[in-house]
Amino acid sequence: MWGIKIIEWKCKRFLKNAIFCCICLAVVLCCLFPFYWAVVSSLRGSTDLFSTELFPSRVTFENYIHVLNDVSFGYSFFNSVAVATLTSLVTLAVCLFAAYPLARQRFTGRKLVLMIALSVTTLPHVAVLSGMFEMIRIFDIYNEKSALVLAYMIITVPFTLWVMTNFMNSIPKDLEEAAVMDGAGNFTILIKIFFPILGPAVVTTGLLAFIAAWNEFLFALTFALDNQARTVPVSLALFSGATPHESPYGLIMAASVLVTLPLILLVIIFQRRIISGLTAGSVKG
Repeated sequence: MWGIKIIEWKCKRFLKNAIFCCICLAVVLCCLFPFYWAVVSSLRGSTDLFSTELFPSRVTFENYIHVLNDVSFGYSFFNSVAVATLTSLVTLAVCLFAAYPLARQRFTGRKLVLMIALSVTTLPHVAVLSGMFEMIRIFDIYNEKSALVLAYMIITVPFTLWVMTNFMNSIPKDLEEAAVMDGAGNFTILIKIFFPILGPAVVTTGLLAFIAAWNEFLFALTFALDNQARTVPVSLALFSGATPHESPYGLIMAASVLVTLPLILLVIIFQRRIISGLTAGSVKG
């Protein structure tokens, strides 16, 4: 009798594990297949570009050569690196100093500020497009990289501020009280005590801000007119074939792969800190 129950229990456990593995495999395939197809399509020539074969019969790097020789794509790539990096640094600096009073001080309107920051993340970009355009016109920074940095902070600051505040809330108050007893001020506590502890949160939010700025399209299309400030997503949309009748699909796939590789490398390098940064602030220490 007990032997039959053990066998039934093992069968149920095996069935649950098999179903879970199948679901995970399906999710992985759905996530990775578009990128795999982009790589395969970028390695195809113009003659078999729209072939449905999973593996290209003839591998060619002509699309990559054409993209790398495109001067406008090089300018756009540099602009994306500069804008995304500057957006991440400014966002981290602003949110680090803003999250400290929101997390460690009690004042009227504290929760309202956090709710407003969280609600801004739900707004579509087009809802604030006209307001951002008017602000950029007043500052006279249209078609400048600084205009994109200012616009992207509308996207990156609310989420970063929310994560930073929750992470600071998880830091034990004993550390802060001990620093105060030693005569440390708020700036010293934030820089010398909190900042080293905030390493995972800084890496996580900084990388997410970098990715958001790197992938943004609507603001880049609206506030950048030429190669002086145009970023990679807009440059990809403007790719055209060598001749009027040639499809730019292969060039777009090759450029997309080149643009995605830096993000993949950053995630692989900082994956441990990203995971700890996303989970450490979920519980209060």
